[in-house]
Amino acid sequence: MAKPKLALIPAAQGTKLYSVLPSNGTGDFTFTRGSVATRINAQGLIENVASGQSRLDYPMIDGVQKGCPHHILEPSRTNYLYNSQSFVGFSFNNSTFFENQTISPDGTLNAGKLIENTSNTRHSTFKVTTPMSSTTNTVSVFFKKLTRRFASIITSDTTTWNTMVVVDLELGIITSRFNQSGYTSVDKIENFGNGWYRVTSSITGLYTGNELYSRFGIQNTGTPLPPPNNTYQGDGASGVYIWGAQLEVGSYPTSYIPTTTTTVTRSAETATGAGQSTTFNDSEGVLMAEISALVDDGTNREISISDGSLSNTIAFMYNQPSNNFRFLVRASGTTYVDINIILTDITISNKVAFKYKENSFSTFINGFELGSDNSGLVPTGNVLNELSLTRSSSREFYGKTKQLQYFDSALADTQLEQLTSWQSFRDMANGQLYTIE
Repeated sequence: MAKPKLALIPAAQGTKLYSVLPSNGTGDFTFTRGSVATRINAQGLIENVASGQSRLDYPMIDGVQKGCPHHILEPSRTNYLYNSQSFVGFSFNNSTFFENQTISPDGTLNAGKLIENTSNTRHSTFKVTTPMSSTTNTVSVFFKKLTRRFASIITSDTTTWNTMVVVDLELGIITSRFNQSGYTSVDKIENFGNGWYRVTSSITGLYTGNELYSRFGIQNTGTPLPPPNNTYQGDGASGVYIWGAQLEVGSYPTSYIPTTTTTVTRSAETATGAGQSTTFNDSEGVLMAEISALVDDGTNREISISDGSLSNTIAFMYNQPSNNFRFLVRASGTTYVDINIILTDITISNKVAFKYKENSFSTFINGFELGSDNSGLVPTGNVLNELSLTRSSSREFYGKTKQLQYFDSALADTQLEQLTSWQSFRDMANGQLYTIE
């Protein structure tokens, strides 16, 4: 196997995304983020990362940290639920909140418990907010079983009960959903270990008066009646642990943003400008990556070698339709290659490689050649001079990068198969967040 000219294998956090090749630092990516952000560390705990520092995020599989880290890049998001851990300023329906009762997902004694009273009604806590969007929002919170195994996220506005998702905190599954006519939701439960689950509900629908009620409730069954009829006789002692409430504008959840007395915004992240003109070969080469998308939403999310413009580009990107991977070559402003491959799931880790050479282009994904084009030109004039994950404001790569390599020659098919293959069944399972039983 030929040696790559540039290789990024996440190993350290810092003001750059550090490449191991070239060793002189010219392959490092310039990184920006103007705020604090959180990550999952090597111990499987949520922790803060300082402003301007890249994030190495470790994968959680069935509540256990497994596998190598990846660099994560996310868009800007604001958590509109202030006091996200203390729940000060939240309203309580027939329930009481007790602070600092157990160890939270960040490893400290700062998670509380929500306890029901003896009324035959709903038992929950909620906050009313006015987010910047009245149509697409994501609500999330961390729950852990105490004496009740079922919990819920419910949204409403000034006139209507809009959505509900109920989860089983013993089995870690969603047990029921409710969506009012005109509203849709995408719901998820994620195992964060030590009995903690992050439950998210991404809702689309027009909120009356632009007011959104984010409700976090206790349930005595996995299949309650739709709200407002999801009532039961409380016993005055049972409840759930709760921590880390979040409301953000967007169609999918992002990493947790802790808040205290006000809303908090995590700035967008960028990674640009790795390499130089001597790194890249206009005539031929291979761009390889092991990556996963944050969400399958059809938005352009591009990794590219270019001259800093759209005119001369070797690129692959997530794109429409659903789970589409697109491979492009542009030379002197003309698109010569446009290969589209539909994958099973772009949100799990996939190993992809794109080989380019005049009249010889091919794509390899997870060990197999899935697309090719035997005609087309490539850039000329030694113009390719940078590898970027954020080349333009409309094509930012928001996702997770486990490795990124560039070769300045068109590798043989057998080499590309090897480069994109999983080393073992366990390697594939861990990379794609599956558990081997």
